[in-house]
Parts: sequence; C-alpha cells; structure tokens
Amino acid sequence: MCTSLTYQTTMGDQFLARTMDFGFELEGRPVAIPRDHHFTGAVNDDGFDAPYSFVGTGRNLNGYVLIDGVNEYGVSAAALYFAGQAHYNDQPTEGAINLAPHDVLMWVLGNVKSTAELGERLSEINIVNAAAPLLNIVVPLHWIISDRSGATYVLEPEEDGLHYLKNPVGVMTNTPDFEWHMKNLSNYVALQPTPHPDRQYGDTTVKAFGPGSGALGMPGDYTSVSRFVRTVYMRQNTTAVDTDAEAVNALSHMLNSVEIPKGVKIKADGSADYTQYRAYMSMDEPAFYIQPYGDQTITRVALTDDLMKADHPTEYALSETQQFNAVN
Repeated sequence: MCTSLTYQTTMGDQFLARTMDFGFELEGRPVAIPRDHHFTGAVNDDGFDAPYSFVGTGRNLNGYVLIDGVNEYGVSAAALYFAGQAHYNDQPTEGAINLAPHDVLMWVLGNVKSTAELGERLSEINIVNAAAPLLNIVVPLHWIISDRSGATYVLEPEEDGLHYLKNPVGVMTNTPDFEWHMKNLSNYVALQPTPHPDRQYGDTTVKAFGPGSGALGMPGDYTSVSRFVRTVYMRQNTTAVDTDAEAVNALSHMLNSVEIPKGVKIKADGSADYTQYRAYMSMDEPAFYIQPYGDQTITRVALTDDLMKADHPTEYALSETQQFNAVN
C-alpha cells in the first residue's frame, strides 16, 4: 500500500513521487491551498493555520484533506500507511499543536521551509488519536519529507515517540519501520544492472540465460518489503535525465515496477488494493503532477502566484480530456 521515492535531475532539480495503493475509493484530485488558509482540526476546535501555500492530492470532506504535495518553498511530503506500528497519543496536550494523523501532512507543508526546520519544530506538535473523515478510522501513517536541497527524512510515530530519520536511499514503503527496511537491503547486495560472470563448477562452465542476470533474486511481489528493495534498485540504476519533463517520465517508468493492477492483490476481507494514482512533486518549479489509474494521462498544476494568493482553495477535477501541462 504505497511506494515513494525521490529523484534528482542532472541539473539538480528535485522530485518526490509516490503511488497511492488503496482499496477504498479515495477520489483524490489536485487541490491548491492558498497562503494563510485555516484548517479545522479533528482534535479540537482550534485547528491550525497554514501560512504557506501548497498543492497536492486532496478532497473536500467538510474541509480539505491532502495526502501528498509540495509547498511554495519546495518542501514536498507524502503520507503512507504504517499499519501495526503507528502509535499516537490519546489526549491533546495544552500548549502544543494538536494534530490528527491525517492533519500532519497539511501542517508540515503549510508551516515549514525545509526538512531541517521541521526537525527543529517537531517538539511543537502532538499527534492524537482522531478518526479521519470518509474512512472513519484513526489512520496509521508515517511520512516521507524532502526539500530542494535533496535532504530527505522519514517521520514515524512509534510507541517510544516520534522518530525523524535521515533517508539516504530516498525510498519509503510501508510497515515494517524504516530502519528495518534499511537493514534488509544487506540481503540484496548482489543486485546489479550488468550480468554476473560465468561460473565454473568442476569441469563445467555455467552461463546465464542472457542479459539481466545481475538482477536475479530481486523480489517481485507486492509486499512493502519487496517494493522497497525493488524501488531502491530502480532509483539507483535508472539512467539520469536532464529536464523536469524527462524526470516525470523516468519516475513513471520506475513506478511501473511497483504499480498494482486491479485484482492482483486481494486482502483478507476480500477488498482489492490497487494503484489509484501516481503523483510527482517537482520541488524546484514548484508543481504537482498526477497520473490516475483509469487514464494514464499526466496532469500538471503549477503553484502560481494567483493560486497562492487566492481567497479559497482551488480544486481541479480529473477528466479524460486533460493533458500534460494542462494547468499552468
């Protein structure tokens, strides 16, 4: 359920991309949040303010909820499922910014200019058990956050507190925790894009069955563990590109390796997880790109001055007629 990765062009432009893999129909679409927007919080009546503008995937559920995006300073983030390990506080804390899990991403994008600033301000927030609209459950989440410098972190709320971890491989999936995934990479050090050499067994020389033998053993299933390994490999070895348009194209091809078609991943309750959309956040433009399951056309929404200064959030309905670079 969800894979994310960062990517840098040869010109130094930074991207964060993600798949949204879920069984319940989220019906997300591009939403631009203007500066100084006030969010009504799920924890208490105070809510929170977002001084900075951002754009990402969201929906108006008696107030907008976004699950990924990029802000005007190039900070980009995505919320991913962290089932079985996410731990939140039971009560609000006086003097803290009390946030429901589904509020965290909006607070981050609306309030920080860098990953370093987020690290300095984490002590201000208290994540509280509060149900998300539409799903009506407390959503178990962790977050990947990146900025224009390329600095990338993972934020994980566990029983012993918030963990804000540097992410040197630029990839995140789901449970287990990030440190476990990093240790597991040691099981795959033999993966390489070039063929393995011939092997001699006694008097017999054994040759590989054609190119691609360097990736033998790379896991191909849809578990979070396998998707993490596969995406680290793709990110490391995909040919570098120069332009932003080429970066979106490259990211789309990388995420093809973890995209989940309808019907191939059935959960115990009979529901089917599938990749409802792929999103690409350009931190240097800044701009948001979305590629829905039903129509592989990529739609782009750039964070313009008009959107940042608007009186209300601006929502874009996806349709089959939209084209790449449709919204400037």
